[in-house]
Amino acid sequence: MSRYRPPAKPMSAYITPEGQKMLKEELHFLWKVERPQVTAQVSAAAALGDRSENAEYIYGKKRLREIDSRVRFLRKRLENLKVVEQPPTDTNKVYFGAWVELYKDGGDTVKYRLVGPDELDPAKNYISMDSVLGKALMGKSLDEEVIVETPSGVHQYEIMAIAYSGPDTGSKVS
Repeated sequence: MSRYRPPAKPMSAYITPEGQKMLKEELHFLWKVERPQVTAQVSAAAALGDRSENAEYIYGKKRLREIDSRVRFLRKRLENLKVVEQPPTDTNKVYFGAWVELYKDGGDTVKYRLVGPDELDPAKNYISMDSVLGKALMGKSLDEEVIVETPSGVHQYEIMAIAYSGPDTGSKVS
């Protein structure tokens, strides 16, 4: 059995200022708070003697590797990201950072924000611009229909509103 894995598809390199702040806070927490705590725990466990049967030592070392891996990823990712601070010149179309209100084929209305893959958060209704729906929405205008094919079937959406500010601020652009 081969250990070959095809390379991952490249992710978009765009991020909102809020997303950049979130990643920087995670990096700071991992490097300045959690890693020193885990290092101290591993040192204390190592002082107890036989490391081969010491669960605290083994799992502490494993957690240190996980932290170091995530820190390396975050540092490299933050270096390569482009922070998008201004809305696009044409605010009548859906682009990165837009809040989009959609009328779903089942009769429901949903709101999503198009963000980069590092900010994906279904609880906040943030969808990635690299997702199937995100790609289908990019560049579309108000009242346009979007048809998306997903594993659960084909869905049809109509763009009801486009805004480049918060979802509940009431300051819609379109």
